[in-house]
Amino acid sequence: MNKKKKKKKSHVPVRLNILFFIVFVLFSVLVLRLGIVQIVYGDDYRREIERTEDVTVNNPVPRGKMFDRTGKVIVDNTPQNAITYTNRGAKQAEMLEVAERLAKLIEKDTDKVQERDKKDYWILNNKDRADEKVSEKEIDKLKEKFEGKELDKEIYRLKVARVTEEELNELTEKDLEILAIYRDFTSGYALTPQIVKNKDVTPEEFAVVSENLQLLPGVDTTTDWERAYAFGSTLKSVLGKITDSDEGLPAEQLDYYLARDYSRNDRVGKSYIEMQYEDVLHGQKAKVKNVTDKAGNVLETIPITEGKRGMDLVLSIDMDLQVAIEKIIEEELKAAKAKGGTALLDRAYVVLMDPHTGEIMTMAGKRIVKNEETGKSVMQDDALGNITTSYNVGSTIKGATILTGYKTGVIKPNTSFYDSPILISRTPPKRSWKNLGTMNDINALKYSSNVYMFHTAIRIGEGTYIPNAPLPLKLDKGFATFRDSFAQFGLGVRTGIDLPNETIGFKGYYGNVPGLLLDLSIGQFDTYSNMQLAQYISTIANGGNRMEPHIVKEIREPLLENNELGPIVQEIQPKVLNHVDAEPEWFDRVQLGFKKVFQEPGGTAYGYFGGKSYNPAGKTGTAEAFYDGPERKKFGKEPPEVINLSLAGYAPEDNPEIAMAVMVPWAYQGGRGHSANLVIGQRVMDTYFELKKQRQMGNNVEHATQDNENSMEETEGEETE
Repeated sequence: MNKKKKKKKSHVPVRLNILFFIVFVLFSVLVLRLGIVQIVYGDDYRREIERTEDVTVNNPVPRGKMFDRTGKVIVDNTPQNAITYTNRGAKQAEMLEVAERLAKLIEKDTDKVQERDKKDYWILNNKDRADEKVSEKEIDKLKEKFEGKELDKEIYRLKVARVTEEELNELTEKDLEILAIYRDFTSGYALTPQIVKNKDVTPEEFAVVSENLQLLPGVDTTTDWERAYAFGSTLKSVLGKITDSDEGLPAEQLDYYLARDYSRNDRVGKSYIEMQYEDVLHGQKAKVKNVTDKAGNVLETIPITEGKRGMDLVLSIDMDLQVAIEKIIEEELKAAKAKGGTALLDRAYVVLMDPHTGEIMTMAGKRIVKNEETGKSVMQDDALGNITTSYNVGSTIKGATILTGYKTGVIKPNTSFYDSPILISRTPPKRSWKNLGTMNDINALKYSSNVYMFHTAIRIGEGTYIPNAPLPLKLDKGFATFRDSFAQFGLGVRTGIDLPNETIGFKGYYGNVPGLLLDLSIGQFDTYSNMQLAQYISTIANGGNRMEPHIVKEIREPLLENNELGPIVQEIQPKVLNHVDAEPEWFDRVQLGFKKVFQEPGGTAYGYFGGKSYNPAGKTGTAEAFYDGPERKKFGKEPPEVINLSLAGYAPEDNPEIAMAVMVPWAYQGGRGHSANLVIGQRVMDTYFELKKQRQMGNNVEHATQDNENSMEETEGEETE
């Protein structure tokens, strides 16, 4: 028994020794392996561990161009030398040092340097003096409320507040230049190029900076671009603006753009066409991936995608026509003021529109403003006024009133009323410009009978007219009927034009005043924009289709190498917003009345359009209104009464190709002033058809020349044979 036990105990130490030996061998192998990893491959693995961040950067590309309908360049990109800075993890002191070096090589404007910038810069360069501005006692007191970064912020806030004007005056002009450059450095974003200077960079500056890039880490020389306008200020307000490199993304749309892969300092469209078509014009940015270490140092830059310039826009605008019409407006505005136009007259507008497609061929407006520097009056582009301002337009809308009467059944074709003043108790007489006698629907348009429209409105309001008695009307029903009907023509509603900030006009409050329904029927209550007037007359011209106006005709790929327009990406198709609920023969009646207005003796526009070969039709408008312009405050609670002039027309009457709206607000005060609306309208129509004739003749000559060249080539070929 004892022998067995002894024998069993003798095996235990051997097994333990074997186990320890195995553990020793394994541990030795592990130590050897770790040694190899650290000694042989340590640097490689450490580099891989530190390579922890991939930063994708978008580099901007030039915006798309804009052309007119004939292929003329309207908005282009002009290349310009630029100096940029890209922060690749540089510290504050390093950036300041580079800014000092760069300031010796370039001239830098200091206009945008703010007082706070100066204080920060002074503190940065005078640390000891800045520290003295906050006592230890004050710091101890702050520590009772704040700690960490919040404490540092409060201390710094006190330092900034205590920098004096005298201390700021210590900064020299060269200091301010350095500060302006440093300010640009710090306003950028990591690994994203920030413009330091892109205007008036001289060839000498560009060259000397390029030669010293090795001493200016982060600085680079490149080519930037700026918008160039081939026609100067013409239509510029409609074309819109883009932000500059200092503005970057608009604050109110920051999240929108960031979600679409924009950088914060990108330049984007901030108004009208530039903003409306930003997604098309901005192009596809070049993308590169910067591989950085934990310290932010760039280890490698990998191209991802090449950039592509923004797509081009072909506008429906005819710039030759636009320029000519703007000149007409300027000349006739000056002439109208000389003929007795009120001093309040300061603007006029014209829209030309294809009544079948909604294409805007001309959108012109001019406004007389005072130059703040010289004090003299100058003409300013106000094309936007066609969609952003509204006025009482007067009798031009009587076609819609007649059609509303037809639709409601209160009048029929050839219904007649006797034109004499409407007498409502306690109300001034409501009359036409003269007593016109018996009027049917067509002649009511030709002679512009107010009374005919009044009787139509009374019937729509379910009233009964008794001279010198009260006029009870269902005003809610009457106003709703008119406004709903007018909206089908585009009056009092958005036209749908592809531009932002369009006004719908002002709908007046009628209370319990029956005469105001009558005023509405002749265009002297609600207000309408000139673009709405153009949509309305187009709807009459084409027989009832309310076309959506648009100023962009095509979206195209960037120009080809031979400078030809690129392939079409999208062609803006005509869009019918609604069809007016009316019989074709009713439109025939209104169109006949409009033809008589322009072409028959006695028509209110006959003196200006009678005998024109282009067969025009339309309606004149004169509205009594109250002045509501920039000088309004001078008159207190009683603005002066003024006359607004308008004109809506189209041609040729039997197959319209152009529709026109003219608006001259606040034309004159009382009595007989001038007829600027008719003069402008006549000259505009004449210009359109004359330009068309010239182009047709030019095309015929071009084709004849080409035919002669082809014929000569064939003859030469025969002689050679």
